[in-house]
Formats: sequence, C-alpha cells, structure tokens
Amino acid sequence: MKVLLIGRTGQLGGDLIRNNPGHDIVAPSRDELDIGNRGEIDAAIDGCRPDVVINTAAFHNVPLCETDPESAFRINCTAVRDLAVACRKVDARFVNFSTDYVFGGDQRTPYAEDDRPQPLQMYGISRVAGEYAAQASAPEHAVIIRTCGLYGRSGAQSKGGNFVDKRLRDARNCTSLEMGCDQVVSPTSTEDLSRAVWQLIENRRLSGGIYHLVNEGECNWYEFTRAIYEIAGLPVEVLPVDRGGMSGEMRRPLYSVLGNKKARAMGVVMPHWRDALERGLTGPRG
Repeated sequence: MKVLLIGRTGQLGGDLIRNNPGHDIVAPSRDELDIGNRGEIDAAIDGCRPDVVINTAAFHNVPLCETDPESAFRINCTAVRDLAVACRKVDARFVNFSTDYVFGGDQRTPYAEDDRPQPLQMYGISRVAGEYAAQASAPEHAVIIRTCGLYGRSGAQSKGGNFVDKRLRDARNCTSLEMGCDQVVSPTSTEDLSRAVWQLIENRRLSGGIYHLVNEGECNWYEFTRAIYEIAGLPVEVLPVDRGGMSGEMRRPLYSVLGNKKARAMGVVMPHWRDALERGLTGPRG
C-alpha cells in the first residue's frame, strides 16, 4: 500500500513511521507540503497517487484556538476538506484525526462514535467542523479517528512537550504540585495508537465514518500524574484541585472518555492506559 503521511515530525506521525508494517510511505516535510495551500495539496496527492492519505497535522494548541480561531479553522476544517476532496478525486482512503473535545462532558459513561458532539471551546468547534467537512466531501473515503490525551516518545512540539514530558520536567524542579482532578479522560500512547491505526487501515471491513481509538480505562489528570511519578519512582507529592473544567475563561469537558466500540468490533483492541504508561516510562524516550 502506498501511503502519503502528513505530519511526520509530530509524536503520532513519528510513531506511525516507526511502526510501519511494511507499506510504502511518502512523508513530505511542512516546507514541502503546506496543507493550508489547496494547490499544494492537489499537486502532492495527484503526483503521489497514494492508496491512503494519513493526516496527523492539526492546530491543537487549545488556548491559542480561542485567540486565533481563523488559523484553527484553516487547518482543522478547511485543510481537512481540501484533503478529503483531493483523496476522493484519486480514490484514496483519507484518514484524519479528531478529539475527545468534540463532546461537552455531560455524561458519565464512555462516548460512542454516534453520540452527538457538543464542543465547549473553539478548538472542539473547529474539530467538529473538520469532521463534518471530511464526511460531506468524501463520505466513502474519509475515516475520522477520535482520540485523547496523546503522549509519545517525541513529545508535542507545539505545546512544549506532552503531558508526561511536562510532569517529568516538573519533578526536576519541585517536590509537590497541584493537578486538576475534575476532568476524566482516556490518556493515549501514540505507540499504541499508531499500531492500532495500521491495523484499522489494513482491515478489509473498514468503511468511511468515525472511529474512536484510545487506551482503555479512564482516569483524571491527578490520578494520571500520580501514576507517572509512582511508575518513574519520583518522590513528588501531587495535590488534587477541582477547577470545575475551567482553564482561565475557557471551558473543558469534565468527562470525555471515548469508547472504542467500532474498532473493537473489527478486532482492534487497545491496551489499558496504565499498561501503556508503564511501557512508555520504562522504554526509550526521545
């Protein structure tokens, strides 16, 4: 299978390359392909003629989306539409990623793929718009994978590192810290996610639509932080703080756990978040 991968330097893009089961991957740099430029998208896909296009690029700095919604929509919606249209023209599968932040957090059981989105902030709104744009532009070709709380070997460059990286840095500078206990999530390893994405793409039963892929189980960020320090053997006291889902004036969902129902029915099973974290902290990081 020939795969055009967008976002090779990100933590998910890097793990997709590392865990490639043998496909022919073309992975242009950001300088070689600007997804904000429709002409460059058309030229890249028409010239490559891939079987699958995987887009891991996104505008995912959540606070910045509030102050620069135009950029958020240009990358998370308009570019996604342009990629979907270009894929439809060459009959290529289009795989795009979305987020748990499409939901409002008003339930206490894992969200299913067909639950109604209700985003609370510009980031979630731009991602829902991207989902709709992809499905409207290429309903048979577009596969949208929602996930949550990604962390991997290479960190998240646009955020100054992922959650695990930041907590390990905190441990070098303090003996105690406060962490929110109000948001319940499904933290997900890009190592596990990348392997599951390849399994899903290779499955002959895969059809266009929305799929959830997260590590199994749920926890709040306070519990996840305690687990990081416990597994890493770091003597940092973690104090729970209930912020009511607020980050400044921006709202975050109090409960955004995703259920992997459709992927599981296709034989794609994700490990538990604790198992993933233990492997991530005891293995090499870069």
